[in-house]
Amino acid sequence: MNILNQVEIRVLGSLVEKEITTPDYYPLSLNALINACNQKSNRDPLMTLDEDAVRQALRSLSTKELAGPADTTDSRVTKYEHRLQEVFNFDRRQSAILCELLLRGHQTPGELRARAERMHPFVDLGEVQSTLQRLMKWEPPLVKLLPRQPGAKEARYAHLLSGDVEVSQAKPPREEANTEGVTDGERITRLQIDVAALQTEVAELKQQIAEFRKQFE
Repeated sequence: MNILNQVEIRVLGSLVEKEITTPDYYPLSLNALINACNQKSNRDPLMTLDEDAVRQALRSLSTKELAGPADTTDSRVTKYEHRLQEVFNFDRRQSAILCELLLRGHQTPGELRARAERMHPFVDLGEVQSTLQRLMKWEPPLVKLLPRQPGAKEARYAHLLSGDVEVSQAKPPREEANTEGVTDGERITRLQIDVAALQTEVAELKQQIAEFRKQFE
């Protein structure tokens, strides 16, 4: 998988977001894309990208077949679009979750559900978890579950389009390895992964049952 730098991530995430939230104004002109990258809301970190930086990112994304000029005949201004759908064939849930991770970095399932609401209304956290699981099972994986940080109630997820994510985790003062060499934090992270996998299986079973019932209606 191609590794993207932070400017490419911001450009790609902005294109995905605007396609979903403002379809009437998509694809984006270069000026509109620069404004989308630099907007103060729904962005972390905030950036101040100039035209040269965005143009360079677009050229790089084009060589990686992730974005490029749109084939529009009704405008004299060149407009740009992402091509994630052609590469990954995402559904709306996967696009919304990955977009939020691209635009705002590491987030918990609760944060993702609230922030992705404008792109897809997730029914509950289970649907968010099942979507994350599918992105984690991609080959190669597109999302990673990070170790829970000391003092944090929930673990966070990160996208892997910029490569693997290494998060330094200082051990809490009372956290010690057990006889098997597994810390409490590692054990909790493993349990969270298992729970997320079970939620995915339950969601898939519910869908299969619903489809089975339809045969008799």
